[in-house]
Amino acid sequence: MISVEKLKVEFGVTPLFSDVSFVINKKDRIALVGKNGAGKSTLLKILAGMQLPTAGNVSVPRDVSVGYLPQVMNLSDSGTVMEEAESAFEHIADLKNEIDRLNNLLAERTDYESDEYKQLIERFVRESERYDMMGGVNYKSEIEKTLLGLGFMRSDFYRPTSEFSGGWRMRIELAKLLLRRPDVLLLDEPTNHLDIESIQWLESFLSTRANAVMVVSHDRAFINNVTTRTIEISCGKIYDYKVPYDEFVRLRKERREQQLRAYENQQKMIQDTEAFIERFRYKATKAVQVQSRIKQLEKIERIEVDEEDNSMLRLKFPPALRSGNFPLIAEDLAKSYGDHVVFSHVDMTIRRGEKVAFVGKNGEGKSTLVKCIMGEIADYTGRLTLGHNVMIGYFAQNQAQLLDENMTVFDTVDSVAQGDIRTKIRDILGAFMFGGETIDKKVKVLSGGERSRLAMIRLLLEPVNLLILDEPTNHLDMRSKDVLKSAIRDFDGTVIVVSHDREFLDGLVSKVYEFGGGKVREHLGGIYDFLQKKKIDNLNMLGAVAEKKDTPAAQPSAGDTGISGKLSYEMQKEQARKLKKAEKDVENCEKEIETLEGKIAEVEEKMSHPDNASDVSLFQEHGELKKQLDKLVEKWESLSALAEDLKSEK
Repeated sequence: MISVEKLKVEFGVTPLFSDVSFVINKKDRIALVGKNGAGKSTLLKILAGMQLPTAGNVSVPRDVSVGYLPQVMNLSDSGTVMEEAESAFEHIADLKNEIDRLNNLLAERTDYESDEYKQLIERFVRESERYDMMGGVNYKSEIEKTLLGLGFMRSDFYRPTSEFSGGWRMRIELAKLLLRRPDVLLLDEPTNHLDIESIQWLESFLSTRANAVMVVSHDRAFINNVTTRTIEISCGKIYDYKVPYDEFVRLRKERREQQLRAYENQQKMIQDTEAFIERFRYKATKAVQVQSRIKQLEKIERIEVDEEDNSMLRLKFPPALRSGNFPLIAEDLAKSYGDHVVFSHVDMTIRRGEKVAFVGKNGEGKSTLVKCIMGEIADYTGRLTLGHNVMIGYFAQNQAQLLDENMTVFDTVDSVAQGDIRTKIRDILGAFMFGGETIDKKVKVLSGGERSRLAMIRLLLEPVNLLILDEPTNHLDMRSKDVLKSAIRDFDGTVIVVSHDREFLDGLVSKVYEFGGGKVREHLGGIYDFLQKKKIDNLNMLGAVAEKKDTPAAQPSAGDTGISGKLSYEMQKEQARKLKKAEKDVENCEKEIETLEGKIAEVEEKMSHPDNASDVSLFQEHGELKKQLDKLVEKWESLSALAEDLKSEK
């Protein structure tokens, strides 16, 4: 639907990318990836027609509509949530007005036999059919479903948009975009302002109801669940992989290893050539060869290697005083604003060393409880006790505003770094996307996202034993999130994470506190255990509703509801991935066995020949091949058993 040919973008002298060509087809689900500053957002703006490239062109057929959601946009405060959402259907409202006008004309006229009257009827019928096809009858129900899916309550529909925060108004813009159903959706970090449930709804919408999608996101679980193709911008070029993100990561690693080998070989050849030129530059007898080598060097197209992957860089929190056994205890805690109860009857005990997540829809009290813990809110009821020697490190979403604007990036980090870590400051800054000349920039010229990342680095280097992180991953790319996650996992203190990023929380937390409906519920286990349990709880609730409506004979059993033996959507996807891998491993093993059996047959054929009867090496080779075959058969049996187990668990 969209064709990109030889695209080039330059800012100053250095090109951001060049010679970029690819096609977006119907139903494509594309993840656009690359390090920060590679040009992802710029490419989306060019595809949306909001920015012109330096060279090349983008071909979009006239009948193809493109919808674009930027990271930051000017938001409207003119109407209610419903009025804003309805603006996505202005074309339907205009068509309805035209149908009403035609209907009035027909009612006024009496020349029923005239050609003009017949033409008027034909037009009225044609426009009415078009109105039905465009969803004119049920578009309001579509608006409601979309707003509810993105986390709005029905009571929010007729509130002025000016009453909502910037994050919620971004959701309204996302709702309008989805409701327009463009042929190509371009989404730049759409999950930044969504909670877990809204992200899951958006995943389902994009996977089942959207047309072509290109998305930039640092939420690994989101792009894995939505996309089937990955386009990477790296070193000013693009690499197009027809695979989901996780598979792309594996293939990219292989590509980088090949690049490194080719780069090293080329560097050796260049060094050898330069050494030859330097050695024989002034020898008349070698003048022809020297000139030939100089021309050879000039013609070489230098191999570039992708940016170094610093995801394995390990950060370690500096040691802090050991806290008491229970850094945080809440007893019958409650907080209200007037008649609005944020939460009540909260009982919570967090042990030393535990890593827990606060999850729930926006506005349900997660940040409020954090502020109570920090002492920023004191007018709550109940008891909130901090343990002995507790030293809190707090990362709030506005943490970046507390940085000294006149210090450089490097000095900001250097001022808190102590000991050996000071020798790794440049590596740490690089892992959080501060490279090259960026480290000498003053804080006051940094973007909001850059300031947030810098504040996160400072926190990582301060000695604390209770770490509280409020949406820490919003401005981090995947590499930086890996570094942060690894540091928190190795941290021997206590951690509270407020986050909607499932991939970040997975394998990090062992307890989940769910905020909702004025309550805080404790769930033991990781984030995917919690999500699976929530889906089952929802089914139970549906079952309970059904019991009230139906007779006992009509009540579904646990098996009918799909509760027993069923996995959550996330778990099913993971199970399917494991099964696919196991079946592929079995298939590969069978091919290896077949190849090995062929080799054994060839050796046995040679052994049967009288001339080779005394050839000891053949017998040794045969014995070695048989041993390899036995090991492969054992491996095949083990892989087959694993595949069967995975099938039975589905």
